Amino acid sequence: MLQGLYRLMIELTNGRLTSGILKRFSRSRISRFVVPSFAKVYQLNLEEMEKGLSEYPTLHDLFVRTLIQDARRIDKSNDAVVSPVDAVIEDVGRINETSDIIVKGKTYSIEEMLGDRELLAKYLNGTYMILYLSPSHYHRIHSPVDGIVTKQWTLGTKSYPVNKLGLKYGVRTLAKNFRVITEVKTEFGHVAVVKVGAMFVNSIETTHKGSELVKGKEMAYFSFGSTVVLLFEKNIFQIDSTLQSPKDIKVGEKIGILTKSV
Repeated sequence: MLQGLYRLMIELTNGRLTSGILKRFSRSRISRFVVPSFAKVYQLNLEEMEKGLSEYPTLHDLFVRTLIQDARRIDKSNDAVVSPVDAVIEDVGRINETSDIIVKGKTYSIEEMLGDRELLAKYLNGTYMILYLSPSHYHRIHSPVDGIVTKQWTLGTKSYPVNKLGLKYGVRTLAKNFRVITEVKTEFGHVAVVKVGAMFVNSIETTHKGSELVKGKEMAYFSFGSTVVLLFEKNIFQIDSTLQSPKDIKVGEKIGILTKSV
């Protein structure tokens, strides 16, 4: 029963009024009373948290929790691309020449997702990967590669569900939801990290400073469960042959390698 209630509150709420109510509640002191039950329902790993459960004064603080040092091992290989989040790999595929991708039987436009036609060309015939975070996941976002931020921008206003039902029945959620996009230039080519909000207009907070990103270092966090879409320039990414979707993955685990564009 509790899980059904939490799912209704967190994964399916998208209206401005209801989202606002939940946002205020999650940041209020009253919400501390549901922290233990939430942790139990979603089976959070208490041993890897930086703080004890009683030290989180609000539900929001629990959502954006940090982990103890070395809780995640980062693949340091020069050409390795690592998962930026704890998540489920929902889909991986090719971006076609018209900029479309097919996810859960629904067509999404990478052009609409990026909102920048000038940047689009380099990603045509490239690769996309969709990583979904549920409320049970660790919500900090880490850089999947070493590189320099060439551009970071924000698009969208509302945020609708991005779980399986949201992807299947929502209206272009990945391309229309509130999102923060970071384009990174690596020695191999460009990678775009698209952070897609699932709740509230301002549910994505950027934490990295400066233009340099180091693989495995934190770059942002979600206030609630959401999705990260990785876009790779044409001919620079090879997915790890052992990966299949759906698959659980954690920050720092290798998802593929970067290669020199031909």
